[in-house]
Amino acid sequence: MDSCALFLSTPRPPPPLVPAHRRRPLTSRSGLRRREGCPCSCASSSSSSGRAGSQDRPPRPWQQKQRTQRPGRGEAIDPVGFLAKHGISDRAFAQFLRDRYKALKDRRWELHSRLIDLKEASSGFELMGMHRHRQHRVDFMEWAPGARYCSVVGDFNQWSTTENCAREGHLGHDDFGYWTIILEDKLREGQEPDEYYFQEYNYTDDYDKGDNGVDVEELIHRMNEEYWEPGEIKSQKSRLEVVAKLYEQMFGPNGPQTEEELGDIPDAETRYNEWKALQKDDSASSLPCYDIIDNGQEFDIFNVATDRVSFEKFQGKSPPLAYWVEMRKGRKAWLEKYVPAISHKDKYRVYFNTPDGGLERIPAWATYVLPDAEGKQSYAVHWDPPPEEIYKWRFERPKVKGSLRIYECHVGISGSEQKISSFQEFTSNVLPHIKDAGYNAIQLIGIVEHKDYSSVGYKVTNYFSVSSRFGSPDDFKKLVDEAHGLGLVVLLDIVHSYASADELVGLSLFDGSNDCYFHSGKRGHHKYWGTRMFKYDDIDVLHFLLWVTEYRVDGFQFHSLPSMLYTHNGFSTFTGATEEYYNQYVDEDALIYLIIANEMLHELHPDIITIAEDATFYPGLCEPTTQGGLGFDYWVNLSIPEMWLWHLENVPEQEWSMNKIMRVLVNNNSNMLSYVENHNQSISGRKSFAEIILYEGKCSNSSVDNDLIFRASSLLNIIKLITFTTSGGAYLNFIGNEFAHPKRIEFPMSSNDYSFCLANRQWELLDKGVHKHIFNFDKDIMSLDGKERLISGGSPIVHHCDDTSMVSKVAALLAPIASSGMPTTLQIISFTRGPFLFVFNFNPDASYQLYSVGVDEAGEYQLILNTDETKYGGRGELTSNQYMKRTSDNRVGGCRNSLELTLPSRSAQTPRQTKKIQLEQFTGKEHYRSERILQMQIVGLMFDVSDLTFCCGTI
Repeated sequence: MDSCALFLSTPRPPPPLVPAHRRRPLTSRSGLRRREGCPCSCASSSSSSGRAGSQDRPPRPWQQKQRTQRPGRGEAIDPVGFLAKHGISDRAFAQFLRDRYKALKDRRWELHSRLIDLKEASSGFELMGMHRHRQHRVDFMEWAPGARYCSVVGDFNQWSTTENCAREGHLGHDDFGYWTIILEDKLREGQEPDEYYFQEYNYTDDYDKGDNGVDVEELIHRMNEEYWEPGEIKSQKSRLEVVAKLYEQMFGPNGPQTEEELGDIPDAETRYNEWKALQKDDSASSLPCYDIIDNGQEFDIFNVATDRVSFEKFQGKSPPLAYWVEMRKGRKAWLEKYVPAISHKDKYRVYFNTPDGGLERIPAWATYVLPDAEGKQSYAVHWDPPPEEIYKWRFERPKVKGSLRIYECHVGISGSEQKISSFQEFTSNVLPHIKDAGYNAIQLIGIVEHKDYSSVGYKVTNYFSVSSRFGSPDDFKKLVDEAHGLGLVVLLDIVHSYASADELVGLSLFDGSNDCYFHSGKRGHHKYWGTRMFKYDDIDVLHFLLWVTEYRVDGFQFHSLPSMLYTHNGFSTFTGATEEYYNQYVDEDALIYLIIANEMLHELHPDIITIAEDATFYPGLCEPTTQGGLGFDYWVNLSIPEMWLWHLENVPEQEWSMNKIMRVLVNNNSNMLSYVENHNQSISGRKSFAEIILYEGKCSNSSVDNDLIFRASSLLNIIKLITFTTSGGAYLNFIGNEFAHPKRIEFPMSSNDYSFCLANRQWELLDKGVHKHIFNFDKDIMSLDGKERLISGGSPIVHHCDDTSMVSKVAALLAPIASSGMPTTLQIISFTRGPFLFVFNFNPDASYQLYSVGVDEAGEYQLILNTDETKYGGRGELTSNQYMKRTSDNRVGGCRNSLELTLPSRSAQTPRQTKKIQLEQFTGKEHYRSERILQMQIVGLMFDVSDLTFCCGTI
């Protein structure tokens, strides 16, 4: 790899920024105040008369426009632009955003004054650490500003601290604390060093063109004969030959030898004209006719005038690259001449001499780390396979079309055996299952190196190394490549706030100082997790964190943003007041880092995906950075799994509130990633949802009655469907939850005698009973979304979800029934999304016949998904002739049309509009029939209590 300068000697300014638009002041100091029917920030009613007139002004264009795409370069910048879009009118918060933007510009200036551009800042892994140079050597570079001495120790030099070193002032300890060490390859006995620069012995390139035995002198002769024309190149035996000939041309063969003899020299133009007059026009000469023209402008070496013929002749020449490449000998000749300074798979560490003594550390940029066989300090492994063994990428990166359906995985627990699974096993066994299940993305957690397996990968020791317990770096490359071949995009979970505090293998006290990568004092330690907190205001730390991995991953989820955004690490009570997003506990440097990271990622890789996991709902997570947002593509709604868990554990099904459920599911739906349950069971010790419903101590896996099976399959299916269909275009499922894995996750640790019995997945359950039913439904949802784009178009429009109003309307009618033990709450939700209608009956007991559901457009609707089918674990109450329905003009729920559906208990169904019908097609007879049906339903509701499928009809 070619080496290049990391830092510039002269600061360069960042790219020019487009001046921001003028903005109206935000007059209210209240919290997140949302004005109904007003898209802009209006003045409060208590404003002075001088400001009252501003309320009558029409909204400005930037206030009316709501962005649906990421802004391009050159678009106007407004640091508070997203506030008007969301109706946030807090002047102090707006001022905080403006101050943050000023600090962002300063940080960009500082970043560009040290690094060339964002690509240079993101490519530190190509320069830092250990890399083979093309000129038979290995370069090592490390950042340790607190060290006084640095060397590389390992098997290759018998762990000597003095053989391969870089002292201050020797080989490059620069002012920024970067140490450079060059490990020269050794000539074999009897070999001579190269004479010519291009005669390189290249270890890494996959060619051996120089191994054909052609002599170097012959190659140079061929080069000259092919490239130079007669008279263009002359032999130069001395450096002064050209100077002597020029002197002879100017003064003749017997020119003056001393300054006294020289006398007065005419000016340059006079001497040039005299020389030009003596020259003969020789059209046969092949020499270029360069002629300098003095036009009074400042001399520019890059703008020398020449005649057009000579210029075109020179431009038409192509350098003899083929001969130069042939002079660069390949690996075969290299092995005959050199012994590598450090070989593939050699162990090594970096040694520092600090004020507190000598330290051996794992290099911060190491790409492969292995634990010591005796359980002592780990060591880095130089991963530099020969060209024939390097993994060669086969597939291009896929692009997500439509919604994002993420399958979250942990490689270690992905097997059925009680052990740590490997990358190879995951690639062979799990990737085909993910593709078959209908997902289009995988999200990997616990991939980067961590010492303690029980931490699930959340105590990171080496940020650029894939975990050695799963396999080698090439094994991981194959996993990513095979996923791309199956059309799956690959996302990584980034855990910045989980840096291990282990001083032997992590970055803590890396160079002997307490503030090398992390804050010093209390701020540098997480209050509850025992991990270290990065300094996001340090350019060198940003250079370490701003990176795009060489493994061709397609995106990142930034895990646990509250631990970064707040000095209290998110462990504080949030009331939703705007002040909590800009008070003294907010880490502005972390916000600026996230903005720069998103800008860098999307500029270098426009198709990359970034996801924010933030339980505090920080404003502007998914808004463009040019409008004051943080620039993420999706945000994770962490309230949804907590809401479902609370209902399952604490509330009887008959008392579930539809209003509370929908408030959590559709709150700020834009760019929202939803999920039912994820990997939290492995951290907090909670039970899986299937374990809560099926195996809550009442029965074992072999003795589950049919009622429990029906309850588990139907309840999990409708929870999954409503969560999926209300998401903001992205959905996540943790490995095993697609078939209701019956056991929680528990990593081996001292409390369970380091057992692996709960650190695996029971794949054999895929074809058994309730698990097969639930998987069939999950698979059909994902496949249907891939074909029909269920959640790609628009947000859900809720037509019915009002517990109180429904109860008040039927309270009198249900009074005779309530005493008989029948439910008094209609737990029904209906909403539309594009051409799809989604209807949910959460009631565990009551079924409904001819239940009228409001729809906006008249027409025919075909039932495309029904949780009550027997293949999904349902009872199959719907017959085939009930799968096609036609609307009536009966107004229901504020809609001009309605559908009459059969709703079995604890079920959900999805009709799709297949044909539109104009309202004029309905005759008076049909209208009379719909009115009669409504009357019959009321009569049946009041008097016919024997037919439970009819007694609770639509009111």
